[in-house]
Amino acid sequence: MAASRTGAGAGASAGEQIDLLALVEPAHVAQPPADHAQDDVPAPALTPAATKPALRADATASLGAKRGLRLLHTSDWHLGRTLFQTPLLDAQAAFLEWLLEVAVREQVDAVLVAGDVYDRAIPPVEAVRLLDDAFLRFAEAGIPLVVASGNHDSAVRLGFMSGLSERSGIHLRTAVDDIASPVVLADEHGPVGVYGIPYLLPDAVMEQLGAERSHESVLAAAVARVLADAEQRGIARTVVLAHAFVSGGSTTDSERDISIGGVGDAPARVFDGVAYAALGHLHRPQAVQLAGSATVLRYSGSPLPFGFGEQHDTKSVALVELGPDGVREVALLPTPVPRRLREVRGRIDDLLARADGDLADLADCWVKAVLTDPSRPLAPMERLRAVWPHTLVLDFEPEGAPVAADVDLARLRRATDPVEVCGMFVAFVDREGPSDDELVVLRDAVEAVQHAEAGA
Repeated sequence: MAASRTGAGAGASAGEQIDLLALVEPAHVAQPPADHAQDDVPAPALTPAATKPALRADATASLGAKRGLRLLHTSDWHLGRTLFQTPLLDAQAAFLEWLLEVAVREQVDAVLVAGDVYDRAIPPVEAVRLLDDAFLRFAEAGIPLVVASGNHDSAVRLGFMSGLSERSGIHLRTAVDDIASPVVLADEHGPVGVYGIPYLLPDAVMEQLGAERSHESVLAAAVARVLADAEQRGIARTVVLAHAFVSGGSTTDSERDISIGGVGDAPARVFDGVAYAALGHLHRPQAVQLAGSATVLRYSGSPLPFGFGEQHDTKSVALVELGPDGVREVALLPTPVPRRLREVRGRIDDLLARADGDLADLADCWVKAVLTDPSRPLAPMERLRAVWPHTLVLDFEPEGAPVAADVDLARLRRATDPVEVCGMFVAFVDREGPSDDELVVLRDAVEAVQHAEAGA
């Protein structure tokens, strides 16, 4: 396999190809031997096992012995993100180490990262250091990375020193000018052009792309550039990374809305003509159907869960193998996660009574508890964490139909006694009115305020 980048961004005209072998030391370019013998692939220096967090991963799938050009598709790392204020950086570091191990074991020709590398435009220092270390180790292992920026990334910051990193096999695609600059891979069937389309904010790029103000229009213009460039170079098989919301994808509660004029998606048909669309943005791993086309579209999903709406998802990366005419096979490799997410619902006493029974496994899970008690129990989070120490979210949905808002407002308008108004607030919060003793406290408080105002 030979990897090269072509295009003006690498100091070459649109028709020239620059072989990275002439620009870097051989160890920094992926060069699997002709027979793809596993023993000949350099193994990276791994973190000692004693320093790793406990991880859980299902048995990994793998492609068969029949070997074509292989790509490992991932996205939405969101480095620096927390899960309800719980730091995830250790788990993210463990994922990146696992990803490198898989890339070496499966002898992939490149790893594709389809955006949202960071969680914020200005990421925390620890996240920047983690990404720097990951890039270095992939370069040392000779595994090319093709990285497109996402809507959470600062394209300028992520693309900093992209020319230099290019020469180490880290190919950053963060600008419109990068769209027609492929990383060219090759196998026995000929070249494969890997193109990266960064997240395209229509207002920012529509003029440059000659497009209208919609996600569909700018994305269609970008893909048209890719296909035209590939045709000019004589590349029949194209792989496109894109960070976008494609129609037909299933969302979760952890993605950021990217709607423009109320529309945030683009139809899958804009990718018609490419062999594989490596998508990012949606956090649930899934295929997107495009009827009547040989194009394969897939979201890899995020490697870690970022919300309880993802509790039933199996997080994974996609191992894609190309044949002479396009995608031959896709295998999903489950990623390691620190612990599962579980949501439970019921009265607190009933839930705690099941802690040693059917809910015993929650002790090692991230937990969201929805309490249905008619009134708020005392110290609920403390009681839950005593048996389930990783409880992160506590919601209240009391049993019984809530009082309609218009009825509540009518009662409030009729109320003249400040103590009655305070009692109504207690009933709204607690689902039960104040007790006699609580009414005494409320009345004393109201009278103290009234006396203070009178003496002012």
